Amino acid sequence: MKQDWKPGTMIYPLPAALITCGSIPEEYNVLTISWLGTICTNPPMCYISVRPERHSYPILKKNMEFVINLTTKEMAFATDWCGVNSGRAYNKFEEMKLTPGKATIVSAPLIEESPLCIECCVKEIIPLGSHHMFIADVVNVKADEKFLDKETGAFDMEQAGLLAYSHGKYYELGDIVGKFGWSVKKKKD
Repeated sequence: MKQDWKPGTMIYPLPAALITCGSIPEEYNVLTISWLGTICTNPPMCYISVRPERHSYPILKKNMEFVINLTTKEMAFATDWCGVNSGRAYNKFEEMKLTPGKATIVSAPLIEESPLCIECCVKEIIPLGSHHMFIADVVNVKADEKFLDKETGAFDMEQAGLLAYSHGKYYELGDIVGKFGWSVKKKKD
């Protein structure tokens, strides 16, 4: 038997990502976001949702670009810390010993410790209520070579040990249970 609950956001798990923004070192900031996702494949587009009162909001709005830095089990403490502390009070890169790196296309820094960094240029900001959605074009992706499959060159998500967020808790992604299309793949005789 299922119970009715009031409407809420119960779509879990989600990525636990570190978003970096700012065009000069003095304004660089890191914020933790799980309200993010893919919008379109061609052209590649994604979104992040940010509360207007967050320290990063005016930085994002001014520069209209950011980097989504995927996180790992090793980055879990920094991921949480950057989500509960404000950039108004701390230099999060220094406090968490994260290394700001140079992105290829955007001015915002990337996080060198992240296995995958997605450079984004904002197309539109949509006020939705508690959060505003920053819809962005993906303009470049930087992948750590140590997580590239030697044979195919593809990014090995399993080897990277990516972090996920589910209802107030962080999880390392676990075992593969299938792959796209496996449920309909024809069996060989």
